[in-house]
Amino acid sequence: MNNRLTELLNIKYPIIQGGMIWCCGWRLASAVSDNGGLGLLGAGSMTPELLREHIKKCRAATVQPFGVNVPLIYQEIEGIMKVILEERVPVVVSSAGNPKTWTKQLKDKGITVLHVVSSSIFAQKAEEAGVDAVIAEGFEAGGHNGREETTTMALIPQIRRATSLPLVAAGGIATGAGILATLCLGADGVQVGTRFALSEESSASPEFKRACTEVKEGDTMLALKKLSPTRLIKNSFFDKIKEAEDRGANAEELLEIIGKGRTKLGIFEGNLTEGELEIGQVASLIDKVKPVETIIRDMIDNYNLALGRLKPML
Repeated sequence: MNNRLTELLNIKYPIIQGGMIWCCGWRLASAVSDNGGLGLLGAGSMTPELLREHIKKCRAATVQPFGVNVPLIYQEIEGIMKVILEERVPVVVSSAGNPKTWTKQLKDKGITVLHVVSSSIFAQKAEEAGVDAVIAEGFEAGGHNGREETTTMALIPQIRRATSLPLVAAGGIATGAGILATLCLGADGVQVGTRFALSEESSASPEFKRACTEVKEGDTMLALKKLSPTRLIKNSFFDKIKEAEDRGANAEELLEIIGKGRTKLGIFEGNLTEGELEIGQVASLIDKVKPVETIIRDMIDNYNLALGRLKPML
């Protein structure tokens, strides 16, 4: 599966693990990298000091390339970037902000930069900012989504037409057949979040993982559109948000309902009632928590099976 994305990132398979908050510590990142993908540390739930610790542990656990996912609107962004630059992390995936702010500084240190986008316009702006590749994330993804609500199937060919950069598809991908589909649409690889969030190496709580493996079609919905559209599992917290949004609550009232530490409460601490349970639509396809090694092997086997089904038609 060698292509320009695998060459850019120096990896075996064109598979990037999403940098999901409260799920992506050094154990998950190193396991993905060791098994041929690109593992990412999720800096959005770390202090700069904790990120440095995870970088060092990841480097000790694998000799393969790994990276850090950084939401650019994170309140500790200055400290996070200082650590990344000092530690010379091989790859940075930036999201939720203007890529022009940090891309040049990162690339001047030899760091490969990918940026997450939700539209063709943002893809073009990322290319102008000098990023090495773009990650196009569709409406199916868990956690924070673009306001455009464009599905992955529609988004990938549009962004492929808008930029010549290596293109990574994200949102709703958990199988090898899904990988093949995105490659047919013009992507060079995939970013997989939900499937790896529900791995043995993920730092999410066992309660959260169990709840996600029980999700059925329609059990996740997009909420918080007045703040930052976020895909959540329906629970008591979701119901409170929905009730407030239905009656026209403003952003300030929604922020008051959320409070502090709501995602940590749900994902990391396992409070399934009052926590913010962020996961993608594709969770309904996942019924078992598995080790990363098995997940990636299953993806490659399923990719080859899907490709084999197509060959008689060619």
